[in-house]
Amino acid sequence: MIRRLFMMTALAVWAWIGMAQETASKFPLGAFEELTDTKPRDGKDVWGKMPAAVQLEWGSTDVRYKKWNVPTELSGTKTLRLTAWKGERVNAQAVLWTRRELKNLRLSVNELKKGREVIPASAVRTHFVRYVMTDELNKDGKGGCGHRPDKTQWDSSLVADMLDINKTLDVKAQCAQPIWLNVWVPAGTKAGIYKSKLTVQADGQEALTLPFEIKVINRTLPAPQEWKFNLDLWQNPYAVARYYQVPLWSKAHFDAMRPIMKMLADAGQQAITASIMHKPWNGQTQDHFDSMVTRIKRLDGSWEFGYAVFDKWVEFMTEDIGLNGLINCYTMIPWDLKFDYYDEATNRVQFVNAKPGDEAYAEYWGMFLKDFVCHLREKGWLERTAVSMDERPMEAMREAIRVVRTAAPELKIALAGNYHAEIEPDLYYYCIAFGQQFPEEVKKAREAKGQISTYYTCCSEAFPNIFTFSRPAEAAWTILHSVAEGYDGYLRWAVNSWPLDPLRDSRFRTWAAGDTYSIYPGPRSSIRFERLVEGLQDAEKIRILREEFTAKGAKRKLSHIDDLLAPFKLDAVPEARKNPEKAVNELHKALNSND
Repeated sequence: MIRRLFMMTALAVWAWIGMAQETASKFPLGAFEELTDTKPRDGKDVWGKMPAAVQLEWGSTDVRYKKWNVPTELSGTKTLRLTAWKGERVNAQAVLWTRRELKNLRLSVNELKKGREVIPASAVRTHFVRYVMTDELNKDGKGGCGHRPDKTQWDSSLVADMLDINKTLDVKAQCAQPIWLNVWVPAGTKAGIYKSKLTVQADGQEALTLPFEIKVINRTLPAPQEWKFNLDLWQNPYAVARYYQVPLWSKAHFDAMRPIMKMLADAGQQAITASIMHKPWNGQTQDHFDSMVTRIKRLDGSWEFGYAVFDKWVEFMTEDIGLNGLINCYTMIPWDLKFDYYDEATNRVQFVNAKPGDEAYAEYWGMFLKDFVCHLREKGWLERTAVSMDERPMEAMREAIRVVRTAAPELKIALAGNYHAEIEPDLYYYCIAFGQQFPEEVKKAREAKGQISTYYTCCSEAFPNIFTFSRPAEAAWTILHSVAEGYDGYLRWAVNSWPLDPLRDSRFRTWAAGDTYSIYPGPRSSIRFERLVEGLQDAEKIRILREEFTAKGAKRKLSHIDDLLAPFKLDAVPEARKNPEKAVNELHKALNSND
């Protein structure tokens, strides 16, 4: 018996070791190998024309450089010159390309100097831009929605997107390696021109350098937590637990989430995504959302509700991460109209099958909402909490609103979906789909009542979007569209709903590649996330300048801002699709010339 027990224990240990090894391979956090690209590449005849075996030049943040091709679309400048407000983050991209293999490639940037004044090296981040597998829009080119179970049916290739956290990298021969530079100018920096250089070195290779300078103008961008733009990128804590292989809601889970969610806070995020039922979106992501509240039906037919997970999540996001905006609780109208609870009589999880308008639906949600409001009031969260729905039919919304108004009239209601005039007055937070518009008088009335009016994009849009194959400038364009149309902000349904192997493969069984996330495990940023932040910073600059020009009666300057925003309006989309970079860069340059 003892021998058999020992053998079983040994087998279990070996199985655990094998599983751990497989997990480390499947879910890497440190160094990893990119997937193989089968696309045509430049041959020796092209690479052989290089004047030196290894070259380094400044490139453009508008370009995703191909890995196996000699780079084009370079800046042609020896010294890169950037302009920034105090408190602003600025980006640059350099490209190294080599005929021979390089070992332990590494990057360094010293402090930026202006006489005795410095921008410290701690304000500078450098990243190797890594390549993930991407695919394409649907065959009609009109969007990226729809199931994609067979990846071979979609044209796939490696694309530059992820900004790696590894400090060294081996680079293969006849290969391009983009490098991302980000400088977050401290708010207390004195105006002037600060200079430094990017140094790139590998084993046995003479160091290569690229000089750059940042002109800091005499304007200050507030800290992201003070930005007025309403950014709502949905978080998925369940994806973090799976990828990092940690128990849900454990200390290790929160430790893993902390730097990821801090990235969101540093982008100006204030909204918190919470799930108040099992699979609110019918498990559409690799890691489905579970309920953060428990519902127990007692033997006597009474109900008990538990909020331990909900409280832990909201407290973490509020107190630790610093998000003090709306707590969006999804959802009263799921895609699959099944509502879970634990039944003491059967000792099982049971489901109520009911649709809005049914008596069973009103009973299930009415009892919960009454208790939920009491809990929120005790926690001091009632004023910032909304019961939220997305992309639901108007009649279903009407019935859900009726239940909320009867059971918990103090509770806010939110919808991300099509515009419906009939239910608009009931929605504190109304986020409409790209391509739709609020009537001007409705938008003004909502603003006067302190209601939030935003817009969203998803897999439907061929442009603008933040797929891994989208042009980088589209991310900034997306934010500036919100400003141009007079919205309060922007929503996107996923920032970290990772597919199975997100560091290497951004494709998913549903939707175009990258639709489910823009922050990678690690955490690692991406080209598109950094360009999104660029748009958010410009949105805040526009708000500041408009307030200043309005106070001064500077009508000409206000009109100039309107002119700069015209290419971001809905009627300008056909032209913007051809060249989003032009409008984004022109507006960014103009905003940074207002010294």
